[in-house]
Amino acid sequence: MKYTKSLKKNTDFKKVYRVGKSTANKFLVLYKLPNNLPYNRLGVSVSKKVGNSVVRSRVTRLIKESYRLNEHEGMAIGFDIIIIARTIANEASYHDIENSLIKLLRQHKIINNKLI
Repeated sequence: MKYTKSLKKNTDFKKVYRVGKSTANKFLVLYKLPNNLPYNRLGVSVSKKVGNSVVRSRVTRLIKESYRLNEHEGMAIGFDIIIIARTIANEASYHDIENSLIKLLRQHKIINNKLI
């Protein structure tokens, strides 16, 4: 991930959940919180309700890959971003996940509408 690092600490996740803004659609929920750093931090959460470990791993890979491919210099930096997969995400294709993620990033004004 070019402009993004991983969000790993439980305390960071809790802070984003508690203070951050959220938006949701059919497949994903996105939380955003400014972090005052020169890069974004991305966390992905996929619950056991989504499926077994193989399914959860697949959904996680789809989310991270769609984020990575849509990450570019026009993306706003300085945010902690958490993406949560909903249970229906186990039936989603890559394009479904990508379109859902792009719509959420646009709603939070993390990416510019003109760039994608």
